[in-house]
Amino acid sequence: MTKWLKTLLLLAGAALLTRFIPFSHIFRTLDTMIHEFAHAVVTLMMSGQVQRIDLNADHSGVTYTLMTSQSSSILASLAGYTGASLFAVLMFYLHARQLHKWGLGIITLIAAIMILLYVHEGYGLLWLAGFIVLNVVVMLAGGRTITKLYYLLLAFITLEESVAGTIIILTASLLSPSQAGDAANLAAWTHVPAWLWSVLFLLFSLFCARAAIGQFLRRRKPGMETQKRGLGFIRGRSG
Repeated sequence: MTKWLKTLLLLAGAALLTRFIPFSHIFRTLDTMIHEFAHAVVTLMMSGQVQRIDLNADHSGVTYTLMTSQSSSILASLAGYTGASLFAVLMFYLHARQLHKWGLGIITLIAAIMILLYVHEGYGLLWLAGFIVLNVVVMLAGGRTITKLYYLLLAFITLEESVAGTIIILTASLLSPSQAGDAANLAAWTHVPAWLWSVLFLLFSLFCARAAIGQFLRRRKPGMETQKRGLGFIRGRSG
């Protein structure tokens, strides 16, 4: 079975199975949070200003910025979908190394930064606050198995949504190009059609999905476990 076929089957399976998990739709805002945070980070890197960020109950989001140039605006617009796809790879990279609490710590820190700097009202504020509390509870009291399962739920939802978002924007760019979000903005600034930008976003998300699935299916090497006689000392992979 090819790597691409495995990737597509696991994506389809995750999209189907996660919808049977109670309240899983609530966690789909995580991908939106990462998407909008990526916009904000690149905006600041380009010496722009982030006025506020909205996270909505329908899993959409908007980052309001003031940019210094058109080229800066282009880079910031590119950051959303590409940043979300790359973050999905990071989550599975951390899973492959059993660094689940590190991963939860990173997304909790991002959520806290969003509240402190950019999201101050509405659904987004409530979601971020609840997400932070839940993450802290899982990290402190969840135990290794629960923490791992919770982390994998978030990782697969993030991966699935990073690809699904690009499919949605591609559909929008074909049916109503002016409503295609980041692709529409890029089309206005570059005169490259929104559908072409959407195709590029989709291809990038699929390559990142393949890399993420590769990390998930990666065979871990046997731990460097050594037992010293008499002392009963074991040195192995930490979780």
